[in-house]
Amino acid sequence: MDLLRFITAGSVDDGKSTLIGRLLFDSKSILIDQLEALEKLSRNKEDGEIDLALLTDGLRAEREQGITIDVAYKYFSTTKRKFIIADAPGHIQYTRNMITGASNANLIIILVDARHGVAEQTRRHSIIASLLKIPHVVVAVNKMDLVDYSQDVFNNIIIDYAEMAKNLGLPDVTYIPISALKGDNIVEKSNAIPWYDGKALLDVLENVHVENDVNLTHARFPVQYVIRPQTEELHDYRGYAGKIISGVYKKGDDIVVLPQGLTSKIKSLEVAGKELDIAFANESIVMQLEDDIDISRGDMILKNENQPRLEQEIEVLLCWMDSKPLLQGNKYLLQINSRRVRSSIKQIEYKLDVNTLEKNHEVKQASLNDIVRVTIKVSSPVPVDSYNDLQANGGAILIDETSNVTVGACMIQ
Repeated sequence: MDLLRFITAGSVDDGKSTLIGRLLFDSKSILIDQLEALEKLSRNKEDGEIDLALLTDGLRAEREQGITIDVAYKYFSTTKRKFIIADAPGHIQYTRNMITGASNANLIIILVDARHGVAEQTRRHSIIASLLKIPHVVVAVNKMDLVDYSQDVFNNIIIDYAEMAKNLGLPDVTYIPISALKGDNIVEKSNAIPWYDGKALLDVLENVHVENDVNLTHARFPVQYVIRPQTEELHDYRGYAGKIISGVYKKGDDIVVLPQGLTSKIKSLEVAGKELDIAFANESIVMQLEDDIDISRGDMILKNENQPRLEQEIEVLLCWMDSKPLLQGNKYLLQINSRRVRSSIKQIEYKLDVNTLEKNHEVKQASLNDIVRVTIKVSSPVPVDSYNDLQANGGAILIDETSNVTVGACMIQ
């Protein structure tokens, strides 16, 4: 059974948490004890209904303010697919939280309040979705019950959003009129919206095609661990463990190891102690090579074609996640997959306005939640791909050396 990771985003009070709660509730993915706890927490509601938003708004401050602050993850499955949901906050000051939740998403649900139409936060989250190259977008026009399920209201929102989606290059956009509160078009098609001939939200999530989102042409295998049992029966065993992040490897393939440039052939591929003739992207394997060469954690085993660039200066689009400002000359650890190297900020080129995509070249520093383009110099060469070409090897993080806190999310240009 395959897995779909998706994130919900939208303006404050657009109903993101309620939508997720409704999706879990109507798909019968809530345990009895969770339901009982929800009923207790919802006892002060005037209409006596369960407050489904409490399923994801777990922090006390979130419940007190009625907003989402941190990214909340929920897991459920149907007979067709498993799901990981990230509920992202809508406030501007929590942009870093949204980017964290969206970084691994196959799909984003952008909620639009039917009464207000396409708002500033709608544009902001759509721009972030385009920067992160999320391949599938669902625009859920929520609170249709508050506009009498008007088809004209829905169509006008489609027209406004479609123009923006075209300018941003969003490739696959689906529009659904819903009411998260009432459950219209969430799990089942709603009789209250007879003019809508599309699918309910869950049907879209179950059937969206994500297999083509995996890159099978650029073979990338970052080594996470070197296995040397050094026992009598496995005296000469040397295996390289890790996850294939893209591409396909076969027994007998010629390979090259970066950054050293060493070459060899694949002797065997193993999963859980069983040998394979072929292994694909997203599989965790142990690889053995025919030659006894010096390979350690952070090295990358590749095939001879479609190789990445080997760089010591990297240009990135960076979301700054720390309360301390980013300044030119600051030093950090840069980690891309399993490779971690020392780095410094060589230059801050511009700050990107995520509402208008305008570039401010006058900035000297970046503050919390800013998105900036910077040049990073690394202490030793790093094999990288452009984030646009291969996200699996085009994303990196910056780590504060003293606190070990992740302070920046990078999209390599």
